[in-house]
Amino acid sequence: MAPEESAGTERLLRSFERRFLAARALRSFPWQSLEEKLRNSSDSELLLGILQKTLKHPLCVKHPPAVKYARCFLSELIKKPSGDSVTLSESTAIVSHGTTGLVTWDAALYLAEWALESPAAFADRTVLELGSGAGLTGLAICKTCRPRAYIFSDCHSRVLEQLRGNVLLNGLSLEPDITANSESPRVTVAHLDWDVVTVPQLSAFHPDIVIAADVLYCPEIILSLVGVLRRLSACRRDQRAPDVYVAFTIRNPDTCRLFTTELGRAGIRWEAVPPHGRQLFPYEEHSEMAILQLML
Repeated sequence: MAPEESAGTERLLRSFERRFLAARALRSFPWQSLEEKLRNSSDSELLLGILQKTLKHPLCVKHPPAVKYARCFLSELIKKPSGDSVTLSESTAIVSHGTTGLVTWDAALYLAEWALESPAAFADRTVLELGSGAGLTGLAICKTCRPRAYIFSDCHSRVLEQLRGNVLLNGLSLEPDITANSESPRVTVAHLDWDVVTVPQLSAFHPDIVIAADVLYCPEIILSLVGVLRRLSACRRDQRAPDVYVAFTIRNPDTCRLFTTELGRAGIRWEAVPPHGRQLFPYEEHSEMAILQLML
């Protein structure tokens, strides 16, 4: 790197550092300068340098910034190289309109990170997501992992309404849309009640891979989820059963044990997916997460 270019990079890094440590408004950051430098330079270490000066700064590691501020900063940062950002409409309340599905929970972020590290698991495949919530995981997969088709699903009308809005907000088209980009996956938002959905209804989705995040929060939900998984195992008797991945935050060990116990009773084998190394999102303090791969 030429001395002049190196000096410019250093000034840019200091500018990000000062503003981030002072928790300045995001609009005050030198985003335009960053975009110009990324367009005109092959410096692949620039974004890593910005992370080291901001989220991974020793002061921020010791005294983390507000989670909302950190997430907004990271969302703004990661779209600079490619423009593939994900925009979400969420509720400001944890429980809103009788559901927890209007906000993004940590396990959805964790599963999205794993998907970005494992795009081959989704490429040219049909993905069914159970309990999609605000839709972050699915939108990240649709934008970066090249699935053939993606089915967002939930059972709450308010969540489904928000999901449709978030899909359109991110430039994806809902079937049937004759103007849809042929390079984008076919996207569907489906009403799916785990307690009443039938094997033929599940079979109609033709899923190659099934995912779910943060759906193990009470015994009743766990029993309903295992019931859906048993029906999914009956969907493709003449073909390979879909791959299944369930991500969750370990809040109560008894809840996790109940899930694995019920899987055993249903004859569903499972194994833990090794922790991934791509942490893109800040999490709530003390969050511990895991992903299980299920063999139907």
